[in-house]
Amino acid sequence: MSTAHPATAPEPADLLEIALEAARRAGELLRDGRPADLGVAATKTSPIDVVTEMDIAAEKLITTFIAGRRPDDGFLGEEGASAEGSSGVRWVIDPLDGTVNYLYGLPSWAVSIAAEVDGEVVAGVVEAPMRGETYRAFRGGGAFVNGEPAHCRPAPEFSHALVGTGFGYLAERRAAQAAVVAELLPTVRDIRRGGSAAIDLADVGCGRLDAYFERGLNPWDLAAGALFAREAGALTGGRPGAAASGELTIAAPPGLFEPLQERLEGLGAWHD
Repeated sequence: MSTAHPATAPEPADLLEIALEAARRAGELLRDGRPADLGVAATKTSPIDVVTEMDIAAEKLITTFIAGRRPDDGFLGEEGASAEGSSGVRWVIDPLDGTVNYLYGLPSWAVSIAAEVDGEVVAGVVEAPMRGETYRAFRGGGAFVNGEPAHCRPAPEFSHALVGTGFGYLAERRAAQAAVVAELLPTVRDIRRGGSAAIDLADVGCGRLDAYFERGLNPWDLAAGALFAREAGALTGGRPGAAASGELTIAAPPGLFEPLQERLEGLGAWHD
């Protein structure tokens, strides 16, 4: 990706405004346009990893909207949007995070849009229409839910932590993830599995979860939500010394992040 000259680099707040409008429009499309006979358009990593016609339509809406305002930017989207761009800005898009929830009529799904400048996420939006909530953040600007400041919870004792997680779609990975949860569950308050990584990360930032971890996330799953969690006071990362990635993503407040990371490292949560 080309590097933007510092003098011409866009302000994160300006990118956030574009992301907010794109996410709002996509959220309305998904909420109001969901057909009663919604079907599966394709499968991705496995027969149970689905993509619906609405994922595709929402991504097209988002990329068309953003390209109309910033035609030189790049894209990385879950449903195939890919463009190099020449501005130094790349949009990382999950048009429908929580597709299986959406397919079944469950409310925990979201539109996730993040903007990177020279490879660093500087603005992000998680739009959760069925919650009636918009989670937004830009680098150094704090985190907000529907305009109100968001903050993660202070670190509880490890045994009192409410921890969110998720599972992959490949059978071998699911078996390994289940083994990790079986070891972790007796040592924490409880485990939650919501089905949308973007919302789980936002919930850490809102104090609705004490922590979250998952193996196997893609950039579009975590980019906006992880920024929101960080701006709300949480730490994010992967294995010790590594950033959050597909290998492992962890979000938790300081004081809980470190022991959770150590525990997950010992349990081998970063491999199948």
